[in-house]
Amino acid sequence: MDLFEAMSPTANLPGTPLAEKLRPGQRSEILGQDKVLAQINKYLASGYLPSMIFWGPPGTGKTTLAQALAKDFKSEFIAINAVESGAKILKEIGEGARQRRLQFQTLTVLFVDEIHRFNKAQQDVLLPFVEKGEITLIGATTENPSYELNRALLSRCRLVVFERHSIKSLSEISSKAFAVAGFTQKELLEDKAFDQLLEFADGDARKLLICIEEISALYQSHQAGMESATQFPLTTEGLEANLGQRAIGYDKNSDQHYDVISAFIKSIRGSDAGAALYYLARMLKGGEDPLFISRRLIILASEDVGNADPRALQVAVSGGQALEMIGLPEGAINLAHVVCYLASAPKSNRAYMGLKKAQDYVERTGTPPLPLHLRSAKTPEMKNLGYGAGYKYPHDYPKDWTEQSYWPLEVEKETFYEPGDTGFEKQIKEYLRWLKS
Repeated sequence: MDLFEAMSPTANLPGTPLAEKLRPGQRSEILGQDKVLAQINKYLASGYLPSMIFWGPPGTGKTTLAQALAKDFKSEFIAINAVESGAKILKEIGEGARQRRLQFQTLTVLFVDEIHRFNKAQQDVLLPFVEKGEITLIGATTENPSYELNRALLSRCRLVVFERHSIKSLSEISSKAFAVAGFTQKELLEDKAFDQLLEFADGDARKLLICIEEISALYQSHQAGMESATQFPLTTEGLEANLGQRAIGYDKNSDQHYDVISAFIKSIRGSDAGAALYYLARMLKGGEDPLFISRRLIILASEDVGNADPRALQVAVSGGQALEMIGLPEGAINLAHVVCYLASAPKSNRAYMGLKKAQDYVERTGTPPLPLHLRSAKTPEMKNLGYGAGYKYPHDYPKDWTEQSYWPLEVEKETFYEPGDTGFEKQIKEYLRWLKS
């Protein structure tokens, strides 16, 4: 049985999208997810289907694989979307699955698309049915399950990670699509335009098939004399004119938000201004809140640049203030200014690490009483108790410094901050050495 013999019953009905017509009916027909299939085959070798969470970008075959697995096990397949399904529906599905299992020994596979949209209460409804094996859950999500699913449900499911389609697998999928559409690639697209189409798809097979369907419809109109402005085969310019601007895969409320900002911060920390500007542009294109970006830059100025360049914090704060005054799109220039400065500045995290060490030390030692000479004698009674007595005022001594203890008596003195040899910290280090010489 090949791909087209395995089509769903609706494949030839009017209005069926090309992506649905080409949906594989068996695991062996799925293209481009070799690692996923290898992982699934290991599970199936034991003869049972575990509950799983399919995590990956759109158009990578999550729904298709779930349907194919249900066929493999001759099970009842129920597909729902988390947005449209409440706790009542989930309870009904669970009870139905329990009855089928008891009366007919039939497995029920529940496929939940966008499972990350379930709230905690809805996830809790599913939990007992999954735990007892009355439902085999396959949840599909484009978001990081660690952020979106509760631990109890996630611990009962295998995590299967889907990757974006490679150019090779997209090319194989397009060959089948052209055949179903009834045209060759050469008729529709020049070779460079075809390569551009594969890049445009951005690893999303569904997006690729929608584009091919749109181009095919345009070509049919052209053949019928209804479309005179577009010439075939399409050039790269013709493709761009008909498909429009490439959409950026980014959601400021999703996993992309965390991953891209992480790459952005790491690029600045690694002194790669080019990569940092790339991620800045990508976030702005995707609609990220520019003030969120600015706040992260202010944190980074102290955490990763620190005293190696004390001006970095001033630059980051000033950039944030400028952004608030100007707004986008021009405010992006201020962000770029800050990004380039921070990426190019000398780096030191010693102040940040000193804070971490001090916080850990306080956790271990608690809050012992302060020595009297460091306390504030705000009233005569406090002064009579010895508050402030014996304190040495540093400005009364040469170098504006004198030896004295600033630590509680019950704890050992620690050195949490030690300046390094990078940037301005080298001068701080030399100053402290001179001070105590």
